[in-house]
Amino acid sequence: MTTPTVLVTGYDSRRWMLLGALSLLLAALVLFMRDLEPLFRGAFPELDTPVYVRETFLQLTLDHIVLVLVSSAISVSVGVAAAVFVTRRMGREFEPLVSALSAIGQTFPPAAVLAIVVPLAGFGFTPTIVALTLYGLLPVVQNTIAGLGTVPPAALEAARGTGMSRWQILFRVELPLAMRVIIAGVRVSVIINIGTATIGSTVGAKSLGTPIIAGLVGDNIAYVIQGAVVVGLLAIVTDLAFERLERRFTFGARSGGGGA
Repeated sequence: MTTPTVLVTGYDSRRWMLLGALSLLLAALVLFMRDLEPLFRGAFPELDTPVYVRETFLQLTLDHIVLVLVSSAISVSVGVAAAVFVTRRMGREFEPLVSALSAIGQTFPPAAVLAIVVPLAGFGFTPTIVALTLYGLLPVVQNTIAGLGTVPPAALEAARGTGMSRWQILFRVELPLAMRVIIAGVRVSVIINIGTATIGSTVGAKSLGTPIIAGLVGDNIAYVIQGAVVVGLLAIVTDLAFERLERRFTFGARSGGGGA
């Protein structure tokens, strides 16, 4: 038992170090991108403005995070609620419908959603939130249904035997036991939205897609690289953070010395 514990502890230490290093790199790029102008000027001498300066990368990153947080909060709330409903006796017949609708939300291109929503809600924040919310539903719904389906029947019977109500069983037994699978779905949804949120800049929403779009329109590859690198780092850091969170809910591993 000692050797596996040491190996897992070493693995965790390396993952924490990687998360910390990438977080520092992300913060440095967000705060000091303009200081890298000599580097980009040397790499792209033909460009008059090799670093995007119309807005600060700090503000663009914060705007991007707000888009992801709001859309993900809606996706998680709606997705978990819908999944819980279709796993109850009264809602089981609606499971194919809910699964189909959530799948349509992700297969429908975000650009098409924006094209439909913009005439109704205008440009900027709102249509982007609608597109991201629909795009992030599927993994939340699927994983919540799968997670609730893995709860051992014996655990449910024991909970009923202690006199718990249906709501108590849901919140004290089912959701905690299914939490790791649910978090995995939320993780996928959030990472998808971090990348997809860049498209909101095509309809006026401020995000890290703004320098990317400006670079594509103005034939400035440096802008594209700057926006893409920050988005990529943000996605990787978020993914590593969710990995740490998932390991907190590895119930079986704790007793075997493998918990985080």
